[in-house]
Amino acid sequence: MCPPQLIAGALLGIGIYARVEKGQVNAVVDLLADPAIVLIVVGSLAWILGFFGCVGALRENICLLKTYCYVLLILFVLQLVGAILGFVFSDKVEEQIGNLVETAIEKYRDDIDLQNLIDWTQKEFQCCGGENGFKDWHQHNRYFNCSDENMSRERCGVPYSCCRPEGEEVVINTMCGYDFAPDTTPTEAVDRIYIRSCIFAVADWARENLFLLGGIAMGLAIPQLVGILLARVFINQIEDETELANQEAQL
Repeated sequence: MCPPQLIAGALLGIGIYARVEKGQVNAVVDLLADPAIVLIVVGSLAWILGFFGCVGALRENICLLKTYCYVLLILFVLQLVGAILGFVFSDKVEEQIGNLVETAIEKYRDDIDLQNLIDWTQKEFQCCGGENGFKDWHQHNRYFNCSDENMSRERCGVPYSCCRPEGEEVVINTMCGYDFAPDTTPTEAVDRIYIRSCIFAVADWARENLFLLGGIAMGLAIPQLVGILLARVFINQIEDETELANQEAQL
């Protein structure tokens, strides 16, 4: 088995294991905010594509090689078009990201992988919530919302990952974001928690690291272009050898 297939198989296996451990998907929106589903989809596509390329090269099968080449070309074009559309329609993209973040906040307590991802993001980027900052937790999560019907201890609170660290704390205080008043303003909350929107924080980080992101994009694009080129060269070589063999057979 080729190395790309081994990597793809590992991703697929990890994704399936994580999905089975967490149970069934409850809604379509879960697919957009579930790291396990992402691993399954990426692993499956990569394994199938690697199978076409690996077996096609070993068996000198033009059909499989052409499938590999064309699928890789389609993926490359889709990525390029997606990047261009994302740049042109950045407002729409930001709106969709905002909707996705709201869904993630809503599902925070329902998915441990999603919870860990959100906590890591908020701590790493020193932010809290989506477009409306920490108020998104009060509006979109049933455990943290400020309604009178909510009897949770977490009512009108935020996850601990929103909290500003207190000195050299060794033990994490998971209740540090509790007990906010419903009308708490960002100015009043800034001493305890991060008030910056995570959407804006990540966007600012991306703008500050354009060269890094560009390098990553090139690192993903170049292997695809090389794969397309090598597959095309190999196909031409096989076709030339087949044509030569047919000519010799006719003599």
